[in-house]
Amino acid sequence: MTMTTTRTSPAPRSAVVVNPAKIDDMDELRGTVDRTLAEAGWPAAQWFETTEDDPGLGQARAAVESGAQVVFVCGGDGTVMSAVSALTGTDVSLAVLPAGTGNLLAANLGLSTDLATGLAVAVGGGLRHIDVGTVDGRHFAVMAGMGFDADMLDATSDCAKKHIGWPAYVLGAMKHLKDRPMRVILRIDGGAPMRRRARSVLIANVGRLQGGLRLLNEAQPDDGVLDIAVLTPNTLGTWIALGWALIRRSERVPALEVFRGSRIEVISNRPQPRQLDGDLIRSSDRLAVGVLPRALWLCVPEPACHPDLSVDADAATEHANGPPASAESRRSA
Repeated sequence: MTMTTTRTSPAPRSAVVVNPAKIDDMDELRGTVDRTLAEAGWPAAQWFETTEDDPGLGQARAAVESGAQVVFVCGGDGTVMSAVSALTGTDVSLAVLPAGTGNLLAANLGLSTDLATGLAVAVGGGLRHIDVGTVDGRHFAVMAGMGFDADMLDATSDCAKKHIGWPAYVLGAMKHLKDRPMRVILRIDGGAPMRRRARSVLIANVGRLQGGLRLLNEAQPDDGVLDIAVLTPNTLGTWIALGWALIRRSERVPALEVFRGSRIEVISNRPQPRQLDGDLIRSSDRLAVGVLPRALWLCVPEPACHPDLSVDADAATEHANGPPASAESRRSA
């Protein structure tokens, strides 16, 4: 059951947490945000810039302490993930203003790098209480991964992402297609251990990857469980078949097993690269994941009720091209 609502405060206090390294023109960003909020009748936002030492956690916490009811986050995956950790368990909602090419949460919202649409989503007032995953005391809203997916991220340069966008990840992936698989033991909700020779294990709250590719068709962001994808291709031909099946959205995908659970432990025979929401974390031979049901308020496009968050993004785009419409509070299932 999907529970949604619309913000009751007509003019909430807000803050912007921004990674200046991801922004080409800070003055233009400030002007666009200030103008949009003023037209909507919102008070001027407070601004917090991230640093090399703190990619957003401290700034988002400071925004909450200052009384912000909505925190806009403008940056890459690391900035968004830091803000997710700060806002989890609070009544403050997160609004994503994507920057760069690698923002997984923005991809699942269908926002791409469209600043106007991101602002329209927040101003429109749609809210959704989504689950949050946990790994080693850190939080994620999209997915955690071990193996090939993290190798791909590590092999994709910031320069390539800036110049060619998400296809840069394809080039990064090609460097690791022939790597040897890892031997893993997978245990879900304390059940019997399952042994696999896997290339990657992804544990996801939503199902869409970079470029709009949907990996997990049944994943829902607010059902209290996470979806687990175990990728087991062992030849180049199997990789091609897997990719083609995903592009065609086939019901049966070769070399892919899918499970569901709320407590997931993956143990590898050797240390592996790992990632949370597209941001690399320390390599390890273990990935232990839990879930906090409906722990984060996320600004989403209205009608804000589809399991695939990006499906509702067309409504946000329409808002971005005109004045935001007011909406009454509601709940839908």
